[in-house]
Amino acid sequence: MTDWSELHHAYGTAEDVPGLLDAASPAPQDPSWDELWSRLCHQGTVYPASYAALPALRDMARHWSPRDRRMPLCLAGSIVAGKDQPYGVQDPQVTYASETSDLVGLTEEALEDPGLADTPTTYVHLLAALLSFEGVDVWGERLDGLNDEEYEVSCPTCSTENFIAFGAYGFFSTADSMYMKATTARKVPLQPQAPSALAELGRRLHNRALADGQSGVAHKLTYVFGNAQCAECDVVFGVAEAVVACLG
Repeated sequence: MTDWSELHHAYGTAEDVPGLLDAASPAPQDPSWDELWSRLCHQGTVYPASYAALPALRDMARHWSPRDRRMPLCLAGSIVAGKDQPYGVQDPQVTYASETSDLVGLTEEALEDPGLADTPTTYVHLLAALLSFEGVDVWGERLDGLNDEEYEVSCPTCSTENFIAFGAYGFFSTADSMYMKATTARKVPLQPQAPSALAELGRRLHNRALADGQSGVAHKLTYVFGNAQCAECDVVFGVAEAVVACLG
């Protein structure tokens, strides 16, 4: 049995976590989820109590339908992906290997839910969770840039911060953080990768998104795994590589 009084979360001892887990329903609007997220994965920071909650989140997902299990899967995915560990480094792929293995299968089932066709944002969150459970570095944390339609990365040559936009505001790189407003800032068109030329992770994610009926997500992936030109020094660099370098 877990002695929650001996564990910490963002606000102190974790004695309140079991009650919040018991009270949580499948509804994303359930206030218990906000309470759990703020305690167990506060702005991306994880704690001893966060990892101790993984078995309960796994069991919750196991007993709920693929459509209903989205919240425990996404919270568990963010916990597993978290690198900010102020109470000591822990590798959940080792200490909770059984749970993360189970969570891979449970997330695969959730991703096959046809109800995700109209909710690409949730689809991306679940896809990120899957990568976390599989132990894929960086992208469990950073795949949500697909939903933001932007990545902020440093040019590998001159270190200028470039904003890589691929969505409602266009498809370009710029050094102007306020590019979404009327501006005369330079915007350099992105260079998407042809689907047939995508390599490894990019190809896998692109093919998966297409198979799951997420053509919009697949389209964005060709830009994320394509190239950008620095808006300052004009060097061409890989967007995905720059995203990874930001957390390297």
